[in-house]
Amino acid sequence: MKKYPFAFASSLLRNWQRLIDDNKNVRAYPTGLVVCPASIYMAKSVRAWAMIVTMGFIAVNGLSSCSSTAQKSEASEPTKERQETNLLATAAFDTAKYENARNELNLTGKITFNQDQVVKVFPLVGGHIETLKADLGDYVKKGQTLAVIRSGDLADLEQQSVEAKGQLSVAQKNLQVAEDMTKAGLSSQRELVASQEQLLAAKGEVNRVSERRRIVGGNGAVYVVKAPVSGFIVEKSASQGMELRSDDPENLFTISNLDHVWVLANVYESDLANVKEGDQATITTLSYPDKIFHGRIDKIFNVLDPDSKTLKVRVTLDNADYRLKPEMFANVSVTYAGHDKRIAIPAKAVVFDKNRNFVVMVNNKNQPLVREVDIYKSIGPKTYLSGGLTPGDRVVTNNQLLIYNALGN
Repeated sequence: MKKYPFAFASSLLRNWQRLIDDNKNVRAYPTGLVVCPASIYMAKSVRAWAMIVTMGFIAVNGLSSCSSTAQKSEASEPTKERQETNLLATAAFDTAKYENARNELNLTGKITFNQDQVVKVFPLVGGHIETLKADLGDYVKKGQTLAVIRSGDLADLEQQSVEAKGQLSVAQKNLQVAEDMTKAGLSSQRELVASQEQLLAAKGEVNRVSERRRIVGGNGAVYVVKAPVSGFIVEKSASQGMELRSDDPENLFTISNLDHVWVLANVYESDLANVKEGDQATITTLSYPDKIFHGRIDKIFNVLDPDSKTLKVRVTLDNADYRLKPEMFANVSVTYAGHDKRIAIPAKAVVFDKNRNFVVMVNNKNQPLVREVDIYKSIGPKTYLSGGLTPGDRVVTNNQLLIYNALGN
């Protein structure tokens, strides 16, 4: 009955109407009783009372339902506050700050070797390459064999060593004879001095040949080319069976350590005043579009390219995973300080909805509010505003979209 008050009232009215109609149409009942006019009046009175009772019942039900709605409304307020508190418990906050807006300069460049860690390997003797032990792109360690050369120059060096040692023995014998003859008065002092100088020259030649042999290395006529440093072979001109000359200016291998690489970017004349050493730079490549590399400008080359009229700037990057390869194309974004002051917030705090920008801020009572903002520009992880917030306002930087949707609903 409480759930369907109107249906119950309607049923009650129908029963009373049927009773009255029966009194009008039937004058006598099987029991012999006769309905008098008073009974008809009485029936009409009963009908009126039924209507009054029914309306009162409906009114009571209406009041009880209004009271129930009010109680539900009052109960919903604490629930909403608890929901907002639970949402803020998982949020992170940052403070809007008034600072100089930074500008961004987009440059093009490429990845190159770190020239401070590049070593070119030249053959110290001429000859014939018998064996190659390394190939382009291989990683080699210091002292590792790169090639074996059969060299006639090395054989000549061996012969020079033998001759120098023979001349030294002769010079020593001549000096001994000159000293004996000078003591006996059979030779002049001049001849003694000449013998001494001859001995010194012979010793010098022996030392020269020995030092050259030590530098060149090898055994007999076999010359071994070894890696002077550890790194990757980034250039290779040697091939098996190749003939070499001792005066050949071309290097056999180029070894570079790719733990650090250079990024050389081109700066046009109109942008030179905005670039300084120490400026932050972010680098992206075609090979890794989702990966952002961070660095700083550590050198500005003060010579313009005569053809492109650009100045090169250098950024040194850590490349411990060897992901960056020389000659890769790179996009370089350089940020530098501007002159106008703006309110800055983290870029991730902005929510874009309905072609407008919003942030979720927290007031002094720690209640979340949605505030529309006007964006001046976004540079990297920061967004600068033209309006919507004041310095010191706290904005939500984590789960802000979830809170924004909850407040919107």
